[in-house]
Amino acid sequence: MFRIPSPALLASLTIAICVTPVAWTVPGLQALYLVPVGYAVWVVRNRTTVDSSQLVARSTFGKRVVAWDDVKAIKVVPKGWLSAVLKDDSQVRLPAVRAMHLSALASVSGGRVPDPEATPGSVESPE
Repeated sequence: MFRIPSPALLASLTIAICVTPVAWTVPGLQALYLVPVGYAVWVVRNRTTVDSSQLVARSTFGKRVVAWDDVKAIKVVPKGWLSAVLKDDSQVRLPAVRAMHLSALASVSGGRVPDPEATPGSVESPE
């Protein structure tokens, strides 16, 4: 499972602490607490679960289940989350999966995604 690291929740706590002096000055400004709560929900919900048969991309308000047979390619964005390109050329964003996770994605996918760190001569053949 690929997810946003839990220490990101500390940012939500920090925002809540910083909002407190302002939120209690005027009635109704307590709604500012929705910002850190929304961020915490985003951190907890966004994740991608991968197994040998499917990808499950879960966003804040929904999820998308994609069978590996429907995946044509993995689109790599250097500073963003990866996307699965489907056979119909639509894309499914894979939350919390970055380019540095390609080797782990390759091992879990059962060979459907090539491992970028594998060298061509690394597999020994019997003589």
